[in-house]
Amino acid sequence: MRNKLSHPLCLFLLISLSLFAKSDAGSLVVYWGQNAAEGHLTKTCKTGLFHIVNIAFLSTFGNGTQPQINLAGHCSPVSNGCKRLGIGIKNCQRRGIKVMLSIGGGTKTYSLSSPDDARQVADYIWDNFLGGKSKSRPFGDAILDGVDFDIESGELHYAALAYKLHDHYAGSSKKFYLTAAPQCPFQNNLLHGALTTGLFDHVWIKFYTNPQCEFTPKDPTGFKSAWNQWTTSINAAGKFFVGLPASHAAARTGFVSSHALINHLLPIVRSPKYGGVMLWDRFHDLQSGYSGKIRRSV
Repeated sequence: MRNKLSHPLCLFLLISLSLFAKSDAGSLVVYWGQNAAEGHLTKTCKTGLFHIVNIAFLSTFGNGTQPQINLAGHCSPVSNGCKRLGIGIKNCQRRGIKVMLSIGGGTKTYSLSSPDDARQVADYIWDNFLGGKSKSRPFGDAILDGVDFDIESGELHYAALAYKLHDHYAGSSKKFYLTAAPQCPFQNNLLHGALTTGLFDHVWIKFYTNPQCEFTPKDPTGFKSAWNQWTTSINAAGKFFVGLPASHAAARTGFVSSHALINHLLPIVRSPKYGGVMLWDRFHDLQSGYSGKIRRSV
């Protein structure tokens, strides 16, 4: 009799633990597109390591300029050479991986001169990368899953851009996403105006190249303060992610070893608002194997 009762009890406990683990599990996000040596997009998704891939970047837009992607050697948009990436995008999506268009980056080739300018850029993005129609779609008929704001210069009118994209999203049967990658200092953040709209699904905070809020095991005070301020002050529809460089070479400062991440950083951030870890970028991740070291613990 005791054996008969123990089997259902063990099964119940195993199922309960499994469900708990899944509900507490985070996702891995990676940026792809800024180094041809990182390999094909399809291969990145075939690893099974990532839940979201941000294609970086639409780096020229606004203020009367012709929008243009820059994929750093992967392909040339000038000769329509990036249309073949549409195959990779679809391959990733078939695996359940979301593929986003990241706009901005570390160049100074983008700006928004007015709310009308922002709305025009939103229309261009919708027609050329998302659910709209255009004869000049850089990735062919592939439909990306949303837009990631990686804005590192200028701060005006990005709320207007978010609102207009959201208007387009609302008219579609497909779910599209808005995400953002602000730097960790909360005060005077370039994306503050856009993020206060409450329209963003996920926010991956970049805890690198800003020593005052980076994580260090010996004194995580600055990191804790920044994380708490972001997660309590911004109303995101989804989750907050810890953004980190995938190797020492990926950023000037802010690298966290896999051991320190798993044993010291993650216990600090785990909460209902925690979504996972974002890595910059796939090229450096290939060199370090970082994502493979942390995947099961995120």
